Amino acid sequence: MFRDALLIAEKDLRIEARSRVVFSQVLPFAILALVLFAFALNADRPVLRDFTPGLFWVAVLFAGLLAIQRTTNLEHDDGTNDALRLSAIEPASIFLGKMMAISVQLLALEVLLIIGVLVFYGAAIESVAGGALLAVTSVVSSVGVAAAGTLYGALTAGIRGRETLLPILLLPVLAPVLISATRSFDDAFGSAAVNGWAWLALLGLFAVVYLTFGLLAYGILLEES
Repeated sequence: MFRDALLIAEKDLRIEARSRVVFSQVLPFAILALVLFAFALNADRPVLRDFTPGLFWVAVLFAGLLAIQRTTNLEHDDGTNDALRLSAIEPASIFLGKMMAISVQLLALEVLLIIGVLVFYGAAIESVAGGALLAVTSVVSSVGVAAAGTLYGALTAGIRGRETLLPILLLPVLAPVLISATRSFDDAFGSAAVNGWAWLALLGLFAVVYLTFGLLAYGILLEES
């Protein structure tokens, strides 16, 4: 299963490497969102530092939604879903591979945006433990967002108006990621006196639930799409 999943992930990452949509379109959108947030708060450095975690994750979720939507539309429009259904690859492997590819793209996006908030907002990581918390939170949240996005992408793939339906369905589902990841980053950046590791555990629970559900239900959704 994992060998087939790696093949699917390699395929999706190879398509992205050739098209460079994430770095040429999605990343500029996310950076522009951070800049607009700064203007909305009158470029007040102390205020920006306090709100860095929330602003960061809002930008990540909106940019991640674009990446997920593009992947879903590409698979459907090119008939790749039909080819995958006819292949001997298990649906669970397809789900896992697509989730891994989206996770890698989100992680790359988050690394660049973290550099952005450090430069633009004057944010600072409080300690080595804070840096570790930030890194683990980024990985776990990427898996959670990718798992939910892959699942809901398959759910809306064959529906007319999926470009608008996917955000409506997915954004409320990602609310636990936004809340948990923001609170965890509050601890990492020292913005609030909270237990970031406890919020990370909640974030991990969300990722596990959607990862498990996706492995079990993706085959049915793939057939329906």
